[in-house]
Amino acid sequence: MATILVVDDELGIRALLSEILTDEGHTVEVAENAAEARACRERLRPDLVLLDIWMPDVDGITLLKEWGATAQLTMPVIMMSGHGTIDTAVEATKFGAMAFLEKPITLQKLLRAVEQGLVKPSRAPAAPAVNHHVADATLTVEAAMTGGAMLPNTPLLLGPQSEQSFDLDRPLREARDAFEKSYFEFHLAQENGSMTRVAEKTGLERTHLYRKLKQLGVDLSRNKRGGPL
Repeated sequence: MATILVVDDELGIRALLSEILTDEGHTVEVAENAAEARACRERLRPDLVLLDIWMPDVDGITLLKEWGATAQLTMPVIMMSGHGTIDTAVEATKFGAMAFLEKPITLQKLLRAVEQGLVKPSRAPAAPAVNHHVADATLTVEAAMTGGAMLPNTPLLLGPQSEQSFDLDRPLREARDAFEKSYFEFHLAQENGSMTRVAEKTGLERTHLYRKLKQLGVDLSRNKRGGPL
């Protein structure tokens, strides 16, 4: 797994991203401003940086330029902003960012961007031309950084599912509990025990999901990957 630096002046954003990425097995460090980000980058040499644009002292674009000008842009950088424009995204790409995430950031987009960032070279190519002829998609800041190509929210295609048999000659509540237990055990196995991914796929809050699994008697240790749930 990777070491990821999250730079954002909002405590809630730092805490949320740290929790999600730690749950995915990564080592996460956080910084609330450019000064802390510089120190963390020098000390940790992170594999990837999530960098907010709008910060009170030095903004993210300026810090990105600084790293590039001093040959310190040796890791992929994903920019984040709640007020981004296509021009901002193109500028970030020009100075070395490999992706741009608009806030509020969805779990799926975050994990996808991080996964792509960890397998791509840190230095992004020149800003691509924007394709305005993308079928059934609205051009966004993120699309501008991939030449207008929208990444669809394609559901994960799973392999053949094992057949389940249930005793239907029982009270409805017992039959439902048996089905739900098998349902959650299946998804836990598919996601290697990641509570974050199972919560996303099943549409439940993580806290609600955890209580539900305990209530159903699901053995969480069986699918646990060694990281936190």
